[in-house]
Amino acid sequence: MTSPIRTERHDNVLVIISDNPPVNALGQKVRAGLVEGIEEALGDDGVEAVVIRCDGRTFFAGADITEFGKPPQGPSLPDALDRLEASDKPVVAAIHGTALGGGCEVALACHYRVAVPSAKLGLPEVKLGLIPGAAGTQRLPRLVGAEAALPLVAIGNPISASKAKDIGLLDEIVGEDSLAADAIAFARSKVGQPVPRASEGDANRDGVANPAIFDEFRARNGRKMRGFDAPNAAIDAVKAAGELSYAEGVKKERDLFGKLMTGTQSKAMRHYFFAERAANKIDDIPSDTPLIDVKKVGIIGAGTMGGGIAMNFLSAGIPVTILEMKQDALDRGTATMRRNYEATAKKGRMSADQVERAMSLLTPTLDYADLADCDLVIEAVYESMEVKKEVFGKLDAVVKEGAILASNTSYLDIDEIAAATKRPGYVLGLHFFSPANVMKLLEVVRGEKTRDDVLATAMKLSKTIGKVAAVSGVCPGFIGNRMLSKRQEQANRLILEGANYWDVDDVLLEFGFPMGPFQMGDLAGIDIGWHRDPSKVTTVREALCAVGRFGQKAGKGFYDYDEARQRTPSDEVKGIIADFAAKKGTEQRDISKDEIREGLLYPMVNEGAKILEEGMAQRASDIDVVWINGYGWPLYTGGPMFWADTIGLDAVVEGLERHGLSVSDHLRQKAGAGETFN
Repeated sequence: MTSPIRTERHDNVLVIISDNPPVNALGQKVRAGLVEGIEEALGDDGVEAVVIRCDGRTFFAGADITEFGKPPQGPSLPDALDRLEASDKPVVAAIHGTALGGGCEVALACHYRVAVPSAKLGLPEVKLGLIPGAAGTQRLPRLVGAEAALPLVAIGNPISASKAKDIGLLDEIVGEDSLAADAIAFARSKVGQPVPRASEGDANRDGVANPAIFDEFRARNGRKMRGFDAPNAAIDAVKAAGELSYAEGVKKERDLFGKLMTGTQSKAMRHYFFAERAANKIDDIPSDTPLIDVKKVGIIGAGTMGGGIAMNFLSAGIPVTILEMKQDALDRGTATMRRNYEATAKKGRMSADQVERAMSLLTPTLDYADLADCDLVIEAVYESMEVKKEVFGKLDAVVKEGAILASNTSYLDIDEIAAATKRPGYVLGLHFFSPANVMKLLEVVRGEKTRDDVLATAMKLSKTIGKVAAVSGVCPGFIGNRMLSKRQEQANRLILEGANYWDVDDVLLEFGFPMGPFQMGDLAGIDIGWHRDPSKVTTVREALCAVGRFGQKAGKGFYDYDEARQRTPSDEVKGIIADFAAKKGTEQRDISKDEIREGLLYPMVNEGAKILEEGMAQRASDIDVVWINGYGWPLYTGGPMFWADTIGLDAVVEGLERHGLSVSDHLRQKAGAGETFN
């Protein structure tokens, strides 16, 4: 095979060029080619400077992730970069596209860095549960200072070329269309000067002069970093750059990297990286299936859900016609959408022009006939089968043939809804999560008759509007809510048997969820779906509603809330639960946090196994994608099914049996065979 690296001589400058599509990943052949290129430059007296650049759409975008977990093949990236930095002839990185992870480490090992204005640079390894492993945590702080290095290494978001220039990561920003020539000219201007090596820089002294910057950074980013191992390792590595020699700092980085690489968190996060990409593929639909062109979208309902869904399309530049039954509801909905956009603009995430552009694409209407020319219509009305069937009947009569009709139902049978139309093949579920303009997950529900091109179009469209999509079959609650209902059943059972409801919430918080089931109930409102009859009490929830404990909005729900919405357990609620248990004749007992955790999470895994057995999810990793993006399952455990693999399916079966809970045949069979879901 030919090498993905070639060299070109431009008088006294040798240009080393990588052509390794699609993203110039730093695989073994690329690393070897870089070393050979540098050796060629050093062995030729006529070469006085070196430029490293890439063909294609980007500079080196990072390590070759397919090599993870395989036996290493030399030269390693750290070795290749050390050889590059050791050159006494100036080496210039010429950056376009993105220089991420290993790509940014290549740039750091070069003596100079130039980039086009649109370039982005960063060290996102932390998003895979890792830290840079080719001296990035040691070169970067020595070049730009610990304070500027911390967010790049410990949070992992890339920065623009202009920001990189401001902090000293870039030496020069060059012409967008003249990178190759400008980089050669820049390299020539450095001939004969001593080469500056990032490993010999002293900008990291800011962390020595003011060691408080590390604790302040931790405090500032505590919520983002909670539960994750890698950000803390990243901070330790950057701190080491100020406390240790370069060689010792590199050794510390390798040690921290090795522990993370072999730990469960990075395995879980790498699993998720591939899971998200796999979720977009539909196993039985060819990748070249022709798609339906969606140029205009209709939304039925301008409430919280409908308005949020509409914003996704408007933000992506797709015109939306939004329908309501009454003018005041329509005005209220469109005003809320504008307010939401303006709040985003105030935070600096949108410009005023972008707000106006999005709102200019919105057409409010009270007339179904105005939806006639839409390519996709999404219904976001009250969660009632009769109401939805009536809406779909009307849509079928007015919307053009070949258009897709979608329901935003979270529980109801898509096949029954589709049967209310003469085009069941063009009907599917698009279950957005609230708030729909913020939450990343989209459950795409495939009906029995949903056509291949309709499903493929929905999956492609989900990317266009910035969603992470997963396909579900038709069953009550689909993937996410079906599993959530099992957790809620167990939470309700446990508090009646003697578990403190705040302990149930705290167990999930300790596991890594943003909130527990009773906190979530208080936030959403306990009275959602309540029949409004205080004399009719059949559940704890109804008992709380009967005494006006509606949740946070009332200042009291399961918890009492102060002005800052801080929660404290309520004696009144403890009494209500105790009375309820007594009336039901439920015996009280002490319940440990371990039992609570197993009682909540194991039945979810069991339900996930049933979902797989029934073919309601294509693959176990799709279930993980749903739970991480829609329900706050902690990313660093990889999702419910990967977590079950990690602790062992036999442990899950044994735990379910010990607590007297049912075990699905599929789960028992996999555990018995020593298999995993993923």
